[in-house]
Amino acid sequence: MEERRRVPRQKSLLRARAFFNNRRSAVDCLIRDISTHGARLVFSGTVSIPDAVDLYIPQKEETFRARVHWRHGDEMGVGFVDAAEHAPLPSQSADADDLAVRVRKLEAEVTEMRQMLKYLKAAVVKTTEVA
Repeated sequence: MEERRRVPRQKSLLRARAFFNNRRSAVDCLIRDISTHGARLVFSGTVSIPDAVDLYIPQKEETFRARVHWRHGDEMGVGFVDAAEHAPLPSQSADADDLAVRVRKLEAEVTEMRQMLKYLKAAVVKTTEVA
């Protein structure tokens, strides 16, 4: 059988849960193979779920938005909707750079909030002195 996928999948035995109906319904499943673009799911029996689900993988602590591509008995093939967002990052230095930018932004926000708090305290003191 010829492989038609753009990205090869890796064999796995990950537990997962497919959420649907605005996360009011859920079905447990097993991920038999997975890639950055999709996965093959196996259920304990034939299930009826919609074409779009949120797939939660507890071992990875990740949730993927997935669209069903095929169904066959108790198996289902899904593609991740935002596969580019779930692809591994190129390096840890990119993570560190991104984290440094976020920290600088948060520090600037904290400084701005401290200035606002100082201004408000002064306004309250001024108001109580007048009264």
